[in-house]
Amino acid sequence: MKMKQGIIHLKFAKYDFNRIQMMLQQELSSLCSEWKEENMESRFPYARQRIVESFFSATVFYFEPCYARARNIYAKLLSTLAFIDDTYDAYGTYEELQHFTDAMQRFDISVIDELPTDYLKLLYETTLNVHNEIEDKVGKEGRSYAVSYTKNELKEVALAYLVERRWVHGCYMPTFDEYPETALKTCVAILSVCQALVGMEEADETAYQWLINTDNKLHKALNIIARLYDDIATNEAEEKRGLVCGTSCYMKQYGITRQEAVEAYREMIEVAWKDMNEGCLKPMPVSNKVALRPLNFARLVLVAYMKDDGFTRPELSMKDVIAKVLIHPIPL
Repeated sequence: MKMKQGIIHLKFAKYDFNRIQMMLQQELSSLCSEWKEENMESRFPYARQRIVESFFSATVFYFEPCYARARNIYAKLLSTLAFIDDTYDAYGTYEELQHFTDAMQRFDISVIDELPTDYLKLLYETTLNVHNEIEDKVGKEGRSYAVSYTKNELKEVALAYLVERRWVHGCYMPTFDEYPETALKTCVAILSVCQALVGMEEADETAYQWLINTDNKLHKALNIIARLYDDIATNEAEEKRGLVCGTSCYMKQYGITRQEAVEAYREMIEVAWKDMNEGCLKPMPVSNKVALRPLNFARLVLVAYMKDDGFTRPELSMKDVIAKVLIHPIPL
């Protein structure tokens, strides 16, 4: 009897997965059509087009049917962030990016003419438009603060992006003691969770204050997990491109090999996971629904960097996972 019940439960679980997958497929189709209508690919031909990967990331944050709008919002914000990241990382000159960073601190369309190039004006306008569109939606619910916190975190990330670009521009290799102050921002862990909470009605202002609190043990652990997994997966590729990577900083400061640096990184990651678990077990000023999202982001990082940089090269590690979640139903 128990075996029969187990088989029945498994069958219903498969039906439920396939039902939700069909719902997600419809959401993704609508999102891609919307993105295409905005001509995002032709606007930013130099940048990664990651709307599908961004939507998949949203499903890791929340797969539940009630969060359809939240997934749409997060995917748009993350895809826009990819344009900004690529502009700092691989396209803009240091001088151009100084102007762009100044404009990002003001986040006002009136300063667009102060930007030196057309592509930066387009990126700035797109960034503001996406945030303003989302702010209009959630503002009707009295939740404009959600976008305000997200904008503030994005401004901090832009400043940190510029510092990293300054290192490259000046051929400067920071020590590992210097590195985290900037790199823990550019891993965009806190920004990503801020973006994920925008579409969640449960995320009140207390949730944002809790998330950005640097004394929050979960906040610290999330940053470390995101940054160090990223560094391990991308260190050699970034070195070849002339970028600063944390493992190189660690090697320089302690006079060790790359393999030893990676092993040290893995030990730090293990401690951060323990801190994450401890933070989740302690009483928090937010609901379980909100508290689950930072943990889900850490899980997303683990999947994305399992084999390589899954966001930059999804064909190596993310393609099969995305296909299983969003394309192929479970055989019944």
